[in-house]
Amino acid sequence: MKTAILYIRVSTDEQADKGYSQRSQQEVLERHCEKNGIQIGQVILEDHSAKTFERPAWSAMLRRLRESKGSRPDLVLFTKWDRFSRNAGDAYGMLTTLKRMGVEPQAVEQPLDLAVPENKMMLAIYLAAPEVENDRRALNVLHGMRRARKEGRWMGAAPIGYANKVREDGRKYIAPKEPEAKIMEWVFQELAKGVYAADQIRKMANARGLKCERSNFWKIIRNPVYCGLVPVAAYGGEEATTAKGQHEPIIPESLFLQVQDILDGNSRPQGTKVCSPEAMPLRGFLSCPLCTRMLTGSASKGMGGYYHYYHCSSECGVRFRAGEVNAAFERELARFQLNPGAAELFRKVVKDVFSSRGSDEKEERKLVIEQIGEQERLLTAARKRLLLEEIDADDFREIKKDCKEKMARLEAKLADLPAKGRPAKPIETLLDEVVGNFSDLEAVYRNAPVEGKRRLVSSIFPGKITFDGKAHRTEGVNEAAELMFLVNRELTQKKKRKNSVGENSSALVVRRGIEPLLPE
Repeated sequence: MKTAILYIRVSTDEQADKGYSQRSQQEVLERHCEKNGIQIGQVILEDHSAKTFERPAWSAMLRRLRESKGSRPDLVLFTKWDRFSRNAGDAYGMLTTLKRMGVEPQAVEQPLDLAVPENKMMLAIYLAAPEVENDRRALNVLHGMRRARKEGRWMGAAPIGYANKVREDGRKYIAPKEPEAKIMEWVFQELAKGVYAADQIRKMANARGLKCERSNFWKIIRNPVYCGLVPVAAYGGEEATTAKGQHEPIIPESLFLQVQDILDGNSRPQGTKVCSPEAMPLRGFLSCPLCTRMLTGSASKGMGGYYHYYHCSSECGVRFRAGEVNAAFERELARFQLNPGAAELFRKVVKDVFSSRGSDEKEERKLVIEQIGEQERLLTAARKRLLLEEIDADDFREIKKDCKEKMARLEAKLADLPAKGRPAKPIETLLDEVVGNFSDLEAVYRNAPVEGKRRLVSSIFPGKITFDGKAHRTEGVNEAAELMFLVNRELTQKKKRKNSVGENSSALVVRRGIEPLLPE
């Protein structure tokens, strides 16, 4: 009596299809064995696709057949050949493998005597038909998803900062999800500043509540979905493009393009890329007073915990306690105070600049429109040259791609222009906040987080800062800050000036700790 293994396979998407359930297949196979006097040795249930033979249950069965050389079954029975495989190439290879082991595969509802050569033609049809069906189904899905992307619909799981939603009519869409959406907006704003490296921004974002690994972070900051665009990959002779999304953008398109330029190395704002712990906010700004090298920072573990130091990596041996250096810097900032006279002058200057900004925006808008027109003219000229066969199709595609990319950036910049120059708060409120901060710069610095402290230091002191053990010396301050404090000193001089040469000279002495700029 022959023995057989009953192989019953149904993939997840076939569970509800009539005639494909595991129970119905088992009943058909058991009736066949009873009718033909075949002993059932084992029943194998598989819930996996037949696109390949990398299936858990099938692999385990094949392993047992290889190990049991003396007691192998005669048959492996299944209902139809598409239960065996939906890939003709793999199926022929597996038939050869089973034949070498002396095991015959057979479909009870599509029986074939493989010893008859002509039956191999029928076998090819039975195996190719499900493969064609799979390929057609996959192609229909691909075309459907591509068409949906062209319509601006995001397909698949929502990226970080969005959530999958379903409308009342059953159509799926993505919508911003808080607080991740706000964090992603902050991420792009920080990337555009170029103050910190991308991975440092990722770590700071994770500290704010974002859950994102390094590899995934690089993917999402390249994803145009955040500015309201849906990427459409190249296919069938069509070039890769983007479609206007149906979802709500988290950031403006101009900000996204600015970040991409920075990541590509086309635009790199100046700024420090050093990330410091709370105890050493000045790391990366301080230079050694002996060898002028940049001081680094580290922590030493002692009996009372960790002690932080700024120190030089050279042999000069310069080493300062971080607490003393930080305290001296805060004392230095206490000298940066804006008196009422300078505050009023600052208000008038800012208001004057703000009121005249409208004409500058008009000029900028005009310039951007002219640049868009220039790109359109270049594209039109390239199209004419193609028709005259002065350039080939590959050259035209390169020119077209370059022009389209430039026009997309210019159009995004044009769309963003009206929003620029219009602060979210009234100008008077913003001026009150700025003047208040300058009136107590030491307190603002002391209460700011470490990234805020570093941003403030880099904005006021463009050059290196040197600590000599007691006080800080600098190469100069930012031009805007210098003008405000020169006004401050000038007002002080007018108030205290007397008709004494000695007293007049003393009024011109620079604040202690800030070195005057050398004459050119």
